[in-house]
Amino acid sequence: MDIYSLLREFADSWVLLALTLIFLGVVFWAFRPGSRRVHEDIANIPFRHEDKPARDNGATGGIGAKAQEALK
Repeated sequence: MDIYSLLREFADSWVLLALTLIFLGVVFWAFRPGSRRVHEDIANIPFRHEDKPARDNGATGGIGAKAQEALK
């Protein structure tokens, strides 16, 4: 038996089973009952600073610290 056929049989059986189990594990981890609060917190990141803009440290290319002081 050549190496290609051996690897092909291995991939068709055990690797398929392993990848299926990994996929099911990731799906279960994402939809587990205790993760609702975490997902809601992550989903609300864009709305955290509705009343005032987030502080800019200058690395993002936004307005500088002096301009922020002028807005206060």
